[in-house]
Amino acid sequence: MAEIKQVIVVRTDLKMGKGKLAAQVAHAALASAEESMGRHASWYHEWKDQGQAKVVVKGADESELQELFKKAKTMGLPSSLIQDAGRTQLEPGTVTCMAVGPAPAELVDRLTGQLKLL
Repeated sequence: MAEIKQVIVVRTDLKMGKGKLAAQVAHAALASAEESMGRHASWYHEWKDQGQAKVVVKGADESELQELFKKAKTMGLPSSLIQDAGRTQLEPGTVTCMAVGPAPAELVDRLTGQLKLL
């Protein structure tokens, strides 16, 4: 089976605190994994068997995340777009990050391969 991975794209323009950033990444990773489990069970199970590879990268702003999310959906990839509840540092509805995968690394890289590691 091919390498399966998940990539989480985090907005760098928000200057979130470390704890906030970690929580938002966790939300994105879980939401996208749950979609993969439901729609692409073989990808999900292979990802789990391979050690659940995750990569966190930088996204410039909300428009970049929205565009990546739209492209992921067009490509048929499991993905999530996370909006903050607004209880702490951010306004309610602020888009903080997006995730794609677990899915074959080759497909994920077509979408996110140009982004720099966080």
